[in-house]
Amino acid sequence: MYAIIATGGKQYRVQQGDELKIEKLTGDPGEKIEFDQVLLLSDGEDVSIGTPYLEGSKVTGEVLAHARAKKVEIIKFNRRKQHMKRMGHRQSYTQVKITSITK
Repeated sequence: MYAIIATGGKQYRVQQGDELKIEKLTGDPGEKIEFDQVLLLSDGEDVSIGTPYLEGSKVTGEVLAHARAKKVEIIKFNRRKQHMKRMGHRQSYTQVKITSITK
């Protein structure tokens, strides 16, 4: 059984037991979190597609940790102008373990 959920402006295909790194959410580590924006639910050959979301379906997960991703280096460079600007960005994320998928 798997589901496709929407969170943080992205869509994820999840199964029970999966660990995801998603956009930062509120909640302390160990807390339960529910995703009610379920786009698709598949149980073998039985596939349910929402318009846009399935009503009554939800995916439950547990917050494992909050962290920051590796740094992305940004370099702006103008040749022959002796100009170079270096910047970096680290995106915050929440690591979630999917515990159950219900119809």
